[in-house]
Amino acid sequence: MISIDPQQISTPKLHGYLLGAVTPRPICFASTVDREGNVNLSPFSFFNVFSANPPIMIFSPARRGRDNTTKHSYENVLEVKEVVINIVSFDMVQQMSLSSTEYPKGTNEFVKAGFTEIASDIVKPPRVKEAPVQFECKVNEVIALGKEGGAGNLVICEVVKLHMHERILDENGHIDPEKIDTVARMGGNWYSRAKSGMFQVPKPLTTLGIGVDAIPENIRKSTVLTGNDLGMLGNIEVLPGKESIDRFISASEELKALLQRGSSEAIHRKAQQFLCDGKISEAWKILLAEK
Repeated sequence: MISIDPQQISTPKLHGYLLGAVTPRPICFASTVDREGNVNLSPFSFFNVFSANPPIMIFSPARRGRDNTTKHSYENVLEVKEVVINIVSFDMVQQMSLSSTEYPKGTNEFVKAGFTEIASDIVKPPRVKEAPVQFECKVNEVIALGKEGGAGNLVICEVVKLHMHERILDENGHIDPEKIDTVARMGGNWYSRAKSGMFQVPKPLTTLGIGVDAIPENIRKSTVLTGNDLGMLGNIEVLPGKESIDRFISASEELKALLQRGSSEAIHRKAQQFLCDGKISEAWKILLAEK
């Protein structure tokens, strides 16, 4: 048995132990607005539900450990005390991960991650249409737990309205755990899918990914590629150039033949296969080689 005094190890190391041990953690996918109405969308795994009467949820956008700065979601709820907590399903996990990229303040992560905004009924922040459940909340209180990097900020939210897609309900009107298909955070790159177990999602780039909005329209509106596929494609800093694309295609008779047949569906399915194997650059090259 190893025994550790939290005061005797670095904050990043303690953070890793906490996140590796307290698992799986549900994900709060929070949409907020600042006083000018700029929208922010960001996921947090320091989150749970704590009361049914009144209906209370709490999430914690912690101060950044590396430079002790605060997150836009935290700044927004201090300005506009409202938030929508959107539940994350497996079908949207890659886009959700992309939205955690630290884009400059004022950037709308709905657009960067390829999600659809729908107006809330009571609060100002919009809901994520793709989320199976969306909770409109007013912020009752924000409690700062410290002033140093890594300190949490408890955002205590009271649900004022909730929305559910009918597709996740069983014949009795209850939420079916298989149909809602939720995911949760583990340590490192690991996630847990409630109905099938653990899987990995590589962390977004420390630099800025191009985002789903920068993906060419013919790819973005593919009938083959899923939201998760688009999320992976958006997590690349620079698109491959023509020379590297030509070298890649010319080295494979299979890819040359595929492109000669000219079937967009087949090309997109091949790109999807690359994405399933974690080969994002290769997926981009075959997609961009299509005439």
